[in-house]
Amino acid sequence: MTTTAEKAELLLSLHVPGTPLIVSNVWDAVTARIVSDVPGVKALASASHSVSFAHGVEDGEGLSVDQAIAAAKVIIDATDLPVSVDFEKGYAKDAAGVEANVTRLIEAGAAGINIEDSVGAPKAPTFPIEEAAARVAAARAAADKTGVPLVINARVDTLAGGGEWDDAVARANAYLDAGADVIFFLGLGTEELVTKALSEVHGKISVIGKPDGVPLAKLAELGVSRVSFGPQTLGLTLAHLSAAAAQLTALGEYPKELGFDF
Repeated sequence: MTTTAEKAELLLSLHVPGTPLIVSNVWDAVTARIVSDVPGVKALASASHSVSFAHGVEDGEGLSVDQAIAAAKVIIDATDLPVSVDFEKGYAKDAAGVEANVTRLIEAGAAGINIEDSVGAPKAPTFPIEEAAARVAAARAAADKTGVPLVINARVDTLAGGGEWDDAVARANAYLDAGADVIFFLGLGTEELVTKALSEVHGKISVIGKPDGVPLAKLAELGVSRVSFGPQTLGLTLAHLSAAAAQLTALGEYPKELGFDF
């Protein structure tokens, strides 16, 4: 694969209900390379929270748009696999700004994006539904103009922000109508909610996988199309590093992972 358009086409084809795309989120060049080399991995996704923390800033567009695109390009350039970039709210105040910024991100090589519908603090409050849909449409317009079939994973923050089910579903379907390919539906913590979302949303569903959530095999069985883990992969990495540091400081045994060849 040599073009961003081809990578985007592949990325979309990997979103199969019942055989979900599993993306272990990365945040820099080395994590991109390590995950890319794992047998069976077919695409990568960044996590804005992890990227922000790696740069010493808070999540929620703590990076400037220039910094966010540069960080995305570091990941994209480290792998031959398609990369979906967590682009937060588009780093813009309006739909026109979203289109301009997404165009730049596509030019950097992004095959897909996440775009969220919360206004300020993560998950609440949300943009009015018409404005949020217009921002999704702007991302699709950027893709159309560049000739890259960007995979848009439109995030619905309603439930995670304490909102109502009907609003979440209405948003999901509005974003699909505006050009989203997949709905990143936060707050689906039970089999019942996943099943309900799949029956009421007129398109593919993407979810977060969590230790206390629905098991991966069950998510596949129910018909989810994509599972990611957000900043939890950073948490997993830091937990291992912290435990190893404690063991070494206490003059304990060398953790076998110190011999990991990268």
